[in-house]
Parts: sequence; C-alpha cells; structure tokens
Amino acid sequence: METSASVAEFIAAVENEQQRKDSDELIKMMKTVTAQEPKMWGPSIIGFGSYHYKYDSGHEGDAPLIGFSPRKTAISLYVFTGLEEHKPLLEGMGKFKMGKACIYVKKLQDLHEDKLMEVMKETITFLTSRYGS
Repeated sequence: METSASVAEFIAAVENEQQRKDSDELIKMMKTVTAQEPKMWGPSIIGFGSYHYKYDSGHEGDAPLIGFSPRKTAISLYVFTGLEEHKPLLEGMGKFKMGKACIYVKKLQDLHEDKLMEVMKETITFLTSRYGS
C-alpha cells in the first residue's frame, strides 16, 4: 500500500553507503522510465507508478509498476513479471539472483544498465496492457 512516508528519509536511514548510492541511481533510472515520482509502498519499498490487479481467485489490490528495496543483504528489484515468457529479457543483464518475480543484486554496477532499463520498460508495458494504468 502506498504511504506518505518520505523516500529521502528512508534512503538516508539505509546503513550501507553503497546501497544509498545505488538507491539514488535507481530512483533516477526509474523516474526516467516511468515519468513518475518515487513513493513509499509499505515500510520499505520505493515504488513508481501504480496499477490495480485482480486475480482469478478474487484477490485484488494495488501495486507499484516497478520499484526496489534496499535490504540488508541485497537490493530487491521489483522490475520483472516473473513470467516464463519474459525470462529471455534477463539474458545478459549481469550478476543477480532471482526470486519468484524479484531480482536480487548486491550492487547496481553488477547489472548492465541498458538491459535493466529494457526489463523495466517491458514490465511496465505488460502490466499496463494487462491491468490498465
């Protein structure tokens, strides 16, 4: 859920200096891709844009189109759908680990920026075509 908490204050409180720098860089990238300002989603996710989803099960809610969270061990990037047909987008992106639909990266320089931007754009295109904006 989107909150009114300060993104700047959240980033300033991140202990790891590299993650603070990477967070600033990710904000610039995601603002470029979405033309949206960053917002806090819950206590620890920085999100851009939003969409309303509704699953066949009846579960529904709101989520950011893309986002990230600087965590203790890695930065969690919410920039990927997790769908099998979108996995080729990740080829050549760099060094990362995958969750279900989350990409974990130790530092932003481990990724190829152009590939990351492509994944973000494709994810936004998919989400807006599927759920509207």
